[in-house]
Amino acid sequence: MIKRYTRKEMAGLWSEENKYGTWLKVELAALQAQAELGIVPREAAKEIVNRASFSVERIEEIEETVKHDVIAFTTSVSESIGALSSHFHYGLTSSDVVDTSWCILTKEALSLLVKETDSLRATLKEQALRHKETVMVGRTHGVHAEPISFGLKFALWYEEIGRDRVRLEKAMETIGVGKLSGAVGTYAHLAPEVEEKAVAILGLSPANIATQVIQRDRFAEVMFAVAVTGATLEKIATEIRHLQRTEVREAEEPFTEGQKGSSAMPHKRNPVGAENITGLARLLRGYLVPALENVALWHERDISHSSTERVSVPDATTLLHYMLRRMTGILKDLHVYPDNMEANLEKTRGLIYSQKVLLALTKEGLTREDAYAVVQKAAMRTWKGEGHFLDLLMEEDKVREKFSREKLSAAFDPRPYLAYVDTIFGRVFGNG
Repeated sequence: MIKRYTRKEMAGLWSEENKYGTWLKVELAALQAQAELGIVPREAAKEIVNRASFSVERIEEIEETVKHDVIAFTTSVSESIGALSSHFHYGLTSSDVVDTSWCILTKEALSLLVKETDSLRATLKEQALRHKETVMVGRTHGVHAEPISFGLKFALWYEEIGRDRVRLEKAMETIGVGKLSGAVGTYAHLAPEVEEKAVAILGLSPANIATQVIQRDRFAEVMFAVAVTGATLEKIATEIRHLQRTEVREAEEPFTEGQKGSSAMPHKRNPVGAENITGLARLLRGYLVPALENVALWHERDISHSSTERVSVPDATTLLHYMLRRMTGILKDLHVYPDNMEANLEKTRGLIYSQKVLLALTKEGLTREDAYAVVQKAAMRTWKGEGHFLDLLMEEDKVREKFSREKLSAAFDPRPYLAYVDTIFGRVFGNG
């Protein structure tokens, strides 16, 4: 009996029990295909399917002696089917079973990741709509630039996670192949028809051509999709960390009842979740390099890729699964402080409206060079703390010639900067 993992948990998918269970599914699919083609007696195949089982403990015990996991597995299964074992693993090489299973498991892992991207996108959309009109300062180089909507940040992340989802789905398609073409890919002992029927039973497509192994550019594509998705999560986490800084404090990770931030400083509320995600994204990028290096194997196959994949593929998909879930939780209950956002808009005493003033002056007939010089002069005085930007502008003759204070004050309203937020949202979420 094959024990099924709980689809909610990535760990169950990559368990030893499920790994060998998937190997058995591949073996039995190959057997059923051979029975349909008359290579194996139908009754024998039916009996093997009914009786075939394995024990992880027994496999490990046999492997201690034979030092070969697939032989240990086939021996354990053969013990459950007795004399019928002559039909089991017939015409197959180890990589036929292992690689086809590896593709099945990786495809299923990717499907779990796609499901979590959907949950994260739902949360991002909810927050984007909630904060569509929440005004805050936009920053470039970490320096105040111009007003934006906080909702635009969520909308941006929503679309980027959408692209990540497409990459993960494409990787599912790329990895959704199987091969039963034998030791060097020539079908010397089983015809291509066996492969076609067997992989169809398993929900895969046959690889058009393979060596002893399925080619590793496919797995490199998987790891790239995983690493890029991790990079997006790091991008979001980095923004949260910046917004939570004491000097900014415009948004903050959830801080639950009873939670402690520091063993020494009771006041601390740290962005530990975002920092955790940032660190894990580095691991995902690290796993991409060996995946790329695994593409180049000796001749029809060596085993240099196997050791890295046994660690990197389960670990990377499990990590990303965790990261997606944790980010969804952080964003769902994110603490947002609009009052601090409003206060920070005024922190530079009006400097964030410099471009609007510049354009207003050029519209009134000043050359761009003259307008820029006037605005920059007042801006530099504002940076020095000599006064509010509006007041210092009004001390300039070229400004007073064109504007009254009341007329120029209109340029210091943040709301017009949100005029096209609905247009942007329409592009991202649709106009419905």
